[in-house]
Amino acid sequence: MKNFKKHSLLVLFILAFIPYSAISQQYKTAVQMPTQQNAIIINEIVEAANYKTFFVDYCLNKISETALKEKWDEQKTIAITETVNFRNFRDAVYNMFAFHDEIELETLLKKYQNDKIYQTSNIMTANKALNINLEIYAKDIVQGKYIGK
Repeated sequence: MKNFKKHSLLVLFILAFIPYSAISQQYKTAVQMPTQQNAIIINEIVEAANYKTFFVDYCLNKISETALKEKWDEQKTIAITETVNFRNFRDAVYNMFAFHDEIELETLLKKYQNDKIYQTSNIMTANKALNINLEIYAKDIVQGKYIGK
């Protein structure tokens, strides 16, 4: 009878735990990404907005600041500088635009292409989530996390 009680408690414990683990697994989602066609438009937006230039300049400034502060030698500075690559950050940009449909993206692209003021103060440089992601990326760069990749 004792064994039966122990096994019963074990079964009850397991049954009580299963719904919670199933619920927690249910809400783990991957990063939202755009369709292939929308990714093409987003790439055009990035080019029209000169965001790659902004991205590279931002990373290089963070590298320069850190190199000066931590007294890096030229070899380390160059090695870390060579790891700056927009492809490593592109998914953050794609995620930012993933919730827009093709018409919205085309409208935005036309705005970037036709309005020079819009190119300098734009949705990408003003987006808080993207700026946080850029700050994290730049921190990873200066810590050397992309060396050898």
